[in-house]
Amino acid sequence: MQFSFIYQLLTKELVMLLSAFRYVDLYLITSSAKFTIFYFYFALSPACKDLVAATRDRKLNTFIQVSVVHPAEHILTRYSSTEIVEGTKDPLFLTGVTFPPEYPIYEETKIKLTVYDVKDKSQDTVSALLHSLHRSYFLGCATFRVGDLVKSKEQQLTLTLRTSDGGKTVGTIEVNLVKMGELEEGETDHITADTQDQKCALVRECTATEGISGKDNLPSLNAVLRNPVCKLYRFPTSDNKWMRIREQMAETTLSFHVPKELINLHIKEDMRRNQELKDLGELAPHWDNMRKSVIAHCDQMLSMYQDTLAELGKHTGSSFKSSCSKGEKTLEFIPINLHLQRMHVHSPRLKDALYDVITVGAPAAHFQGFKNGGLRKLLSKFEAERRNTGYQCIYYSPENTAKAKEVLSNINHLQPLISSHADLLLSSASQRSPDSLKNSLKMLSEKTELFVHAFKDQLVRSALLALYTARPGCVLKKPAVPRNSAEEGADAQHQEHPSQIKRQDSIPHHSEYDEEEWDRVWANVAKSLNCLIAMVDRLLEKDISNVKEGENEPSAADCKVLHTGGDWYEQLYPLVITLKDCMGEVVTRAKQSMAFVLLQELACGLPQCLMLTLRRDIVFSQALAGLVCGFVIKLHTGLHDQGFLQQLHTVGLLVQYEGLLSTYSEEAGMLEDMAVGISDLQKVMFKVIEAKSEDFLPIITGRREHYIIEVQLPAKMFELLPQEIKEGKLLRMYPVLFNVGINEQQTLAERFGDTTLQENINQENLELLKEYYKLFTEKMPPDCLPHFQEQNDLKGLLESLHQNIQAKKRKNVEIMWLAATICRKLNGVRFTCCKSAKDRTSMSVTLEQCSILRDEHQLHKDFFIRALDCMRREGCRIENVLKNVKCRKYAFNMIQLMAFPKYYRPPEGTYGKADT
Repeated sequence: MQFSFIYQLLTKELVMLLSAFRYVDLYLITSSAKFTIFYFYFALSPACKDLVAATRDRKLNTFIQVSVVHPAEHILTRYSSTEIVEGTKDPLFLTGVTFPPEYPIYEETKIKLTVYDVKDKSQDTVSALLHSLHRSYFLGCATFRVGDLVKSKEQQLTLTLRTSDGGKTVGTIEVNLVKMGELEEGETDHITADTQDQKCALVRECTATEGISGKDNLPSLNAVLRNPVCKLYRFPTSDNKWMRIREQMAETTLSFHVPKELINLHIKEDMRRNQELKDLGELAPHWDNMRKSVIAHCDQMLSMYQDTLAELGKHTGSSFKSSCSKGEKTLEFIPINLHLQRMHVHSPRLKDALYDVITVGAPAAHFQGFKNGGLRKLLSKFEAERRNTGYQCIYYSPENTAKAKEVLSNINHLQPLISSHADLLLSSASQRSPDSLKNSLKMLSEKTELFVHAFKDQLVRSALLALYTARPGCVLKKPAVPRNSAEEGADAQHQEHPSQIKRQDSIPHHSEYDEEEWDRVWANVAKSLNCLIAMVDRLLEKDISNVKEGENEPSAADCKVLHTGGDWYEQLYPLVITLKDCMGEVVTRAKQSMAFVLLQELACGLPQCLMLTLRRDIVFSQALAGLVCGFVIKLHTGLHDQGFLQQLHTVGLLVQYEGLLSTYSEEAGMLEDMAVGISDLQKVMFKVIEAKSEDFLPIITGRREHYIIEVQLPAKMFELLPQEIKEGKLLRMYPVLFNVGINEQQTLAERFGDTTLQENINQENLELLKEYYKLFTEKMPPDCLPHFQEQNDLKGLLESLHQNIQAKKRKNVEIMWLAATICRKLNGVRFTCCKSAKDRTSMSVTLEQCSILRDEHQLHKDFFIRALDCMRREGCRIENVLKNVKCRKYAFNMIQLMAFPKYYRPPEGTYGKADT
């Protein structure tokens, strides 16, 4: 029976632990490789001693190849390897090899460790060397059974390395088994790597004392995370102890789920808009032809969205879009190479810590191209051109257009609610229930007041006039008199047909148009509500009076008269009908007037307007998928941090994007897209709800410029939230973007081009970051910062960031480090982006990880570069490169790297020609 022997070795307490967590981590000190035995994980971290070189004067550069012999097959399978350790006969390997949970390991399974001496390590990575072993000397090998290791008294094996014929001894290798969390104070010298994993390897680990088991935690994150990759390291600290690091990476189902949800909402919104344009009623020929043209273009775009959604519905397999697919039309809404990158640090003398970064390609419309720039430039240019449209249509500012969309959204949301509450009022009346009647009236009043307030804007009045003059047969009987723009409250110019009237600076009066009519119609809703309230008050007063009189025991005849004369339903029914009628008249007029505003927006810029909307939708879709992923992960890791949860609902969540794009050629257009896409995330609100089913994927509602993301949690996790969040309080996002180009193209931009785009973006977002910090300090107590931080730290960091941005220094990566540090200190979500999130992004996140180990966890200074090279050669990021381009090579060449800042250059042998 597979692994039956393991259970015999487990104590009662360990079995109880397994039943709660469904996993336990087991380590072998040799190649840090992780073996799954059912739900068990092994880690191999080898240390060799007294290795013998092929020639006496040769310095050894060694690595260990790990192979597996399955008992049923008796076939040796090459699996993975350690990093290369240079110049020593006693190599201590820092990196490890992981086996996924489904990998079959049995008691009889044999692990073979083969040691090689590399002839020329600068030419290739270890992975490449494994496929061309003629470049390496075979030193020796050793084999052990998994069962022997587990059953050994000290859970330790010391193996002799022998030559291939089994004769000559060439050294030894030590293999230890360590269970995570059971180390004594004096055992830190033998720490290898922390691998508290399960299939959903990136779930925050919860202990029994925290009240939530791993089993409870798994479903909600299994819904969003896929295909985890885990790498294990052990690095020395400055006090000569060992810290253990688990580096993890996973793709997310949100890469496709969020865009599909968004496109579906776009389709519904656009279908509703097209219908509203058709419902405008009869228009003069000029306007009617304009409407037909707009609807025809809108139908084409709608069809495109529908086709895209259908194509995405067919997608199966991987849950991420590779960098090679960034130009594919059917995948243009999907974020590029979206992954969660996590580092879990277990230090001997410090508290365990998690550090997460979301890595994703810069949100940009690659299929649309960047010949004319990106959204930041295109939107500015389009708005300037639309102001000078001439006679074709009326100009409304972007603010007024957005207001029109908001009014239409409020109508569509509030009208059915008011109608429903009115029906509930009548139902309460028919049941003659005073308490129910009061509650129904309260809800009806609140929604109706919101409804009335939505139409106070002067835009509705001015748009009604514009629509009136666009009706057939409408002729202006006297010259148009421009009104004061402040009085009018709408930046709009009206023009009938070009041959009839000159362009005006504002909506003209029409001599036969009664502007007060709209005020009367609009006010009738409030009046009819007041009548309804007054009638309910009278009925309730009379009911109280009748109850008091009833104490005198009236006769049956008197009761009959009272009941008939006081029928609440009959009294209220005509008033409810009047309210609905008045509301219906307001809705008809307001809908038509706002639809007319939208008609102008579309007509003024066909087809550019729709193409810009499409581009903005594409970029926003990519940005939102990453944001939702970041929020879900942050929420899970912060469930037991009451300070963070208070900050989340009191202030909101800081989301910091690190951009590595240049401001030269196409990448400048990508940066322009990215800047707008990230800025648009300010319009997104989050809400946490209790899951009612096993489907934990987020739910998206709303419309363009106003989306709500509902994140679902299992009941036990939901109960941990503050009452404010449980009651549905909307949670705000504060996205900021800081960009520093680091490649050779940025060198060209700095010397021969223009860097003002980057400078402006960094300055604008510095102000946004300062605003968030100001809110934080005003609303949160100082002790809500992470325990090792102080307010003065943040003030100093912000001032330093300000100075570095003002300095306009070339390739000033200090800006990135400062922004990332501030983000972490403010409990924010970190993003790192380049064109494909593969090469420059990998250099950045590995540098960030090693810098954190140095600054926060006392990584020995002599091991900083070696740790950095380990992560870049054999860590999760080289696996990311492989996933994207089927090659373990960062897409750099030597000439390009000469332009890179020093610490952003990969180790020799890890870069070369590759697709990006």
